[in-house]
Amino acid sequence: MADFPHLSRRGFLNRSAAVGGLLVVPGLLTACSKTDSGAATGAGALEKLREQGFVRVAYANEAPYGYMEGKELKGEAPTLHREIFQALGVKELRPTLSEWDGLIPGLQAGKYDVVSAGMAITPERCGNAIFSEPEFISPTALMVKKGNPKKVTDLESAKEAGITIGVMSGAVEGSYAKGAGIAEGKIKTLQKPQDGADAVKGGRVDAFLLTGISLRWLAKTNPETEVTEAFVPQIDGNAQFSPGGAVFRKGNEDLRDSFNRELKKIVSDRSRYVGLLKEYGFGESEIPPVDLKTADLCKG
Repeated sequence: MADFPHLSRRGFLNRSAAVGGLLVVPGLLTACSKTDSGAATGAGALEKLREQGFVRVAYANEAPYGYMEGKELKGEAPTLHREIFQALGVKELRPTLSEWDGLIPGLQAGKYDVVSAGMAITPERCGNAIFSEPEFISPTALMVKKGNPKKVTDLESAKEAGITIGVMSGAVEGSYAKGAGIAEGKIKTLQKPQDGADAVKGGRVDAFLLTGISLRWLAKTNPETEVTEAFVPQIDGNAQFSPGGAVFRKGNEDLRDSFNRELKKIVSDRSRYVGLLKEYGFGESEIPPVDLKTADLCKG
């Protein structure tokens, strides 16, 4: 069973904040101030991409968001972005592999045109790049033993049942469990997603709390388990959607806006959205609400 490195960048708010903090270091911004001469920038960016026939995209090799399988770039973001850019008259995605922390600096430096990695939309990142409207949300779910013997469906039912919950070390799900009133003694910290699946199978925890996307992916190789329907936790009255999107260089607002117009057509067509992304564990519960806007997410 392979580890799931994408969780270290999606599920951990402290890492998101750290990345945002790193990107505002003056020296780093200076290093990124010069853009590659091949970068598609400004009002004519889309026309340049059409003329050259490809768009350069960055990915972090993190399933199921953006990864290479053989010679094929796969995952939620590349699949969605390929569909959108083809509709815009750009036939090909040309991938560049990047470390997670280098995605936005590389974008700023003009090494590629778009980040196709399922990056979470945070105020810190909005200060250094521009995001599309949300491509997906990441509702939470519970992994349980096959048959769901405790009959839990969400954190409220887990609290009422008095079960033991497993969460990833440092991940936001720990705060969700505490916010739901689950006693600290009933929350067990685990290091990796597979540790959570193993703990469920071995009876060390009754359920493992993580995003539905990640748990469904994990369940593929852990058939003794099943995953509940996804739900949206509430923290201090605020829904925790964990939305992600495509990332563009500042100055490429026109390109982002063209992208958004095609994205809207897909997310407003539920069957089309699911048809494109079901291979990667994305379903109707991952479709962003129509009133969830990047401008609001960037404000925090």
